[in-house]
Amino acid sequence: MQSKNRFLDDFAKIMTNAAGAARSVGQEMETMVRQQAERVMANFDFVPRDEFDALKARVAKLEQQSGGAATKKSGAPKTKTKSKAKSKAKASLKKARAKKPPAR
Repeated sequence: MQSKNRFLDDFAKIMTNAAGAARSVGQEMETMVRQQAERVMANFDFVPRDEFDALKARVAKLEQQSGGAATKKSGAPKTKTKSKAKSKAKASLKKARAKKPPAR
């Protein structure tokens, strides 16, 4: 059933045009944001994905050839050692504190 009411027809046209305009504005905003993001990404020194994958494969191959030595930690474990001067300084500080009478 179609209405012959001019007001409703005009209102329907206005709403259809508004929906189309809103969609266009949304697409334009998306394009602008995408372009800005691409500019920001271009300023950083990112490596393209294919170069990253190639380098990753080479590193894996080298690690396999070296027996995984690149991933293992090297060197002896660190131990805590006190130097003689440091020990003497701490001992003399303790003596000085022990001789000092408590504050009243």
